[in-house]
Amino acid sequence: MRVLKLSGLIAVVALAGAFTTWGNEEKSLGDQVKDAIQLFKSDSMNVAKFFDTAYGYAVLPSVGKGAVGIGAAAGDGQVFEKGRRIGNCRMTQLTIGAQLGGQKFSEVIFFETKDALDSFKNSEWAMSAGVSAVAAAESASADAKYKNGVLVFTIAKGGLMFEASVGGQKFRFIPPEKD
Repeated sequence: MRVLKLSGLIAVVALAGAFTTWGNEEKSLGDQVKDAIQLFKSDSMNVAKFFDTAYGYAVLPSVGKGAVGIGAAAGDGQVFEKGRRIGNCRMTQLTIGAQLGGQKFSEVIFFETKDALDSFKNSEWAMSAGVSAVAAAESASADAKYKNGVLVFTIAKGGLMFEASVGGQKFRFIPPEKD
């Protein structure tokens, strides 16, 4: 039974990894991030304003997620302070619950203050269950507000996912000299 559960987890992680690279082989991470920023700005004027007013932000242009009971997701991105790139980041996610399928999405995390960005940069940072993502659609993002100095938006890019699960995302900041 334990081998079966481990095999399922390995399959989910492999599926998530496949989604992160699918269709992105030809573009650099920097180009993917630029495209994702344009996508977020064009999808909602409410999201666009945060790129100008946030102290910093992290953009993950292509996060792949897969699940069969246990879910996993992964993606790489770039981190900006006052509009200037300061490094890269890696996100991993593990969830458990009633879930099945796979999907691909873009995510942007806005940091309201220097302290919020520094907290992200200075250690492996985990997004708590109290911070939830807002769909980057005009109606959904109109009343979006920072919570504990952080605001997250996502845009689905493809796939089909049924999910009623709990879990969290973990991030690692990678300074320029290490990326």
